[in-house]
Amino acid sequence: MDPIAIFKDLKHKIIWLDLMPETTLNHVELAKQYGVSRNPIILALTRLDVEKWVVRRGSHYVVSPLTLERMREITEIRAIAEVQANIWAMHRMSPKGRKALIDFKEDISRLRESATNRQIVEFDVAFHQLLYRESYNSFLAETLETLLSHYLRFWLTSPKINVEKFFVQTINIIRAIEEGDEVRLRAASLEHIRVSMDEIINLPPVG
Repeated sequence: MDPIAIFKDLKHKIIWLDLMPETTLNHVELAKQYGVSRNPIILALTRLDVEKWVVRRGSHYVVSPLTLERMREITEIRAIAEVQANIWAMHRMSPKGRKALIDFKEDISRLRESATNRQIVEFDVAFHQLLYRESYNSFLAETLETLLSHYLRFWLTSPKINVEKFFVQTINIIRAIEEGDEVRLRAASLEHIRVSMDEIINLPPVG
């Protein structure tokens, strides 16, 4: 495997908690796991370090811890960038995108309390990715997806996500887009981000 493929695989495992926060990443063990020399592993870990998925501790890297300070910083950026992306998506959305948005609203109503945290979060990610994509600004979409990924690790540590409560603002965002109401969309988007951060603050400590 090349360093980029290793980087993507490790990042996916970190985001979805297959590698828990503060897990030590051993160069030798990773090299054996991926069937490569240490050099591709070092390159992959260096890139993960740049994106804040791992941190250096002595001679090893560890999966970055979940900290509220990091989430506050990310939330400040989301509150500006994601709101603008949603507004652009409303104005630029393709017919295919509008159809997908309607489908999301219907699918939300069919989600059951028996759904796992991962299933709920995967659904939420797909919703946001749709809006990011429909903003037709690929750089902004990529940036927002990275920011959102940091939220995922917190949500996945929740004892149990309340489906109905989790998607209240999602429905409001969809309705605002359907009605072409920019003021309502801005308010719903900001509230969605605010509620997400409030819920994260109230989650029990990890570990």
